[in-house]
Amino acid sequence: MITVPTPRRANILALDKAESLRQAHRVEAPPILPAGTAALKPKRKGRKKLLIAVILFCVVLAVVIVAMSGKKSAAITVQTEKVARHTLTETVIANGKIYPVLQVHISPEVSGEITELHVKEGQFVHKGDLLLKIKPDFYNAALNQAKANYQSSLASKTTAAANLEKAEAEFKRNHEMFLQKLISESDFIGFKTGRDVALAQVESSKHQVEVAKASVDSAEDSLSKTTLFAPIDGTVTKLNSQAGERVLGTVQNAGTDIMVVSDLSEMEARVDIGEADIINLQPGETARLEVDSFKDKKFAGLVSDVANSSQGLNASSAYGAASSSSSSQTSATLFQVRIRFQELDKFRPGMSVTATIETRSRTNIIAVPIASVTARTIQPKLPAGTNSTTLTNTANSSTNAVKPDKKSDEKNKPVEVVFVLDGDKVKTVPVKLGISDDNFYEITDGLKEGDEIVVGSITAISRTLDDGKKITKGGAKPFEPPMK
Repeated sequence: MITVPTPRRANILALDKAESLRQAHRVEAPPILPAGTAALKPKRKGRKKLLIAVILFCVVLAVVIVAMSGKKSAAITVQTEKVARHTLTETVIANGKIYPVLQVHISPEVSGEITELHVKEGQFVHKGDLLLKIKPDFYNAALNQAKANYQSSLASKTTAAANLEKAEAEFKRNHEMFLQKLISESDFIGFKTGRDVALAQVESSKHQVEVAKASVDSAEDSLSKTTLFAPIDGTVTKLNSQAGERVLGTVQNAGTDIMVVSDLSEMEARVDIGEADIINLQPGETARLEVDSFKDKKFAGLVSDVANSSQGLNASSAYGAASSSSSSQTSATLFQVRIRFQELDKFRPGMSVTATIETRSRTNIIAVPIASVTARTIQPKLPAGTNSTTLTNTANSSTNAVKPDKKSDEKNKPVEVVFVLDGDKVKTVPVKLGISDDNFYEITDGLKEGDEIVVGSITAISRTLDDGKKITKGGAKPFEPPMK
C-alpha cells in the first residue's frame, strides 16, 4: 500500500534534511587552553638547546686540549745517518754554443759589385783557392791614371835636369866674367839664383816621380784586391752574399761580411759563466760536454781560455758611467769560457752544448748530505737565575738607552746548522761548509766522523726540528746517491 505524505509531513522532512546538511559542513573550533600552558612549551625547548650547545662546546674544548697536549709531548719521526768521509768534486754547469777554433770572416778591402762567386755554403776550399771577384773597371781606370801621372812625372824630371844643366853652364860663364869685373855683382847674383832654382826643381821632380810611382803601386794593389782567395784550408760555413750584390770595402768602413771559412778539424764550446763561479775556473781544467744533437753521448773537454773581462764591458764603457750602471741592472755579469773538444763527431757551428766543468776536488773529507744542512738563528744561552721574562724586560728597558751594534745584528743572522742526536733529542750544531757536489757538503768545522745526524725528512729539518726537540727514528730510508 502506497502512503501519500501530507503537506505538513513534507515540510517537517525538508527541515530535518536542511539541519543535517548544516551539521555536516560545520567546522569545530580548537579548544582554548589556559595562558600558562601556551607559554610553557617554548621555554622548555630553549633550555634544551642551550644545554646541548654547552655540552658540545665542552666536548670540543676537551678534544682540542688533549690534542695540543699530545702534540707537545709527541716525538718527531726522523731519519738519521752517521757522518762519514767522501770524495767530492765541485762542478760548474753552463750552456753555450759550438764554434770552430779557427774561423775567418771574409770581407773585401775594396767596394764594388760581385761579378763572380766560385764557392757555395758547405764547400771545402784549400788555401789560395779563388773565392770571388769584384768588378774591376773602376780600379783599372785608376791604375791607368796613376801610370799616366807617373810617366808625366818622369818627363818633368827630365825637363828639370835639362834646365839645371843650362843654369849651371850660364853660372860658370858669368862667374868668370864677374871675376874679370866685366859684369856687375847684381847680374852675377841673378845667374847664381837661377842655378839654385833649377837644382831645386830637379829635386822636386824626383819626389814627384816617387809619388807617382806610389800611386801606381796603390792602384795595382786595389785592383788585385778585387779578387779574393781562401786564406786557410777549411769549409765555407756561412755565405751571406751572392753574385750581383754590391759589397762595401773595409778601407774606411766596417765592410760587408761576405762569408765565413772555418777549420772544422778543431772545435770548441763557448759558454757563459757567472761572476760567482768564474774565480774558480782556470785553463787546463777538465769538463764534460753534452751536445743536444747527441743525446746519449758525452764528450771530454779541456778549458782552453777564461775571459779576463765580462761581456759587453767595452760597449758599456763607451756610453759612460750612467749607461754602464743601467746595463748592469738589466743584465747579469757573464764571462766567456772556451772549452776545447778532445774528441770530435759530426759537429756543426751553432749547435747547443751544456758543459759541466770540474773546478775543485777533495778526497777523504768529512761530508754530510745536502738535505741535512739548514739555517737557524742561534739564540744565546741565558745565565743562571735568569728567565726569559727577566731578559725581555731588561731588553725593553735598555732599548731607548743603548742602540744595538753591528756585532749583535751579526749574531742574530741565520747560520748553517746540522741536527746531531743526543739521546732521544737533537742538538743544534753550527757547521762551516766547504765545497759541494750534487749530493754532499764538505764540513770543515763542527762535526767529526761517526756523529749521528738527522738527514730527513726535509720538512722536519727545515721547519719542525729545533734544539732539544724529542725525536724517534723511523720512516722512509734516506736518499742514497748513485755510485759514480
